[in-house]
Amino acid sequence: MAKTMPKRRFVSYLRVSTARQGASGLGLEAQRAAVAGFLDGGDWVLVEEVLEVESGKRNDRPSLAAALKLCRKHKATLVIAKLDRLARNVAFISNLMESGVEFTAVDMPQANRFVVHIMAAVAEQEAEAISKRTKAALQAAKERGTKLGGRRVSAERFAEIQTAARQERTERVARQRAELLPAVTQIQAEGATSLRAIAAQLNAREIEAPRGGQWAAVQVQRILNS
Repeated sequence: MAKTMPKRRFVSYLRVSTARQGASGLGLEAQRAAVAGFLDGGDWVLVEEVLEVESGKRNDRPSLAAALKLCRKHKATLVIAKLDRLARNVAFISNLMESGVEFTAVDMPQANRFVVHIMAAVAEQEAEAISKRTKAALQAAKERGTKLGGRRVSAERFAEIQTAARQERTERVARQRAELLPAVTQIQAEGATSLRAIAAQLNAREIEAPRGGQWAAVQVQRILNS
């Protein structure tokens, strides 16, 4: 008998730069859709989706550290939507590549280590240029007498925003699953066994996917695994 090949495992890492983006979902949905599109159709398991709200300039990111730990534990590949979701820092990318964890950027999945270093260097230079322009603009505004500074989000409030965002997403997923699972179960009972076949049947019946548009295998798996 032929041996069953183990499914490839992935850990998805999503990052936004501000608490407001994290709470609203701005940027996250695009990243999540990019990762889902990249994984669609393969024989794989998404171990976990890890979310971080942190500036790309900082290297001490606990959620990324947790994602890398998950990758090592499950022998999984870290998957991100874009290289700049990791960091605009050559040293950081180098350390990551030497950590023993495989990672894939959806926007350039075939890139080798040399190309990744070049892309990281370009992104780092761009970040430095933006920082210099911002500082110059702030200094000019200060010299004109403009009052600088604004309302900052406290650590406690930031934690509350993250918790509320996670709770809202959990409740939304639960509602969607309750609405869609009966249709998926019926299609399975009619003989569709693969995720692709179920997705095709859902599309044929004009049942809208959770985020709108056409169904894909990854979306069916989410409904079944929720």
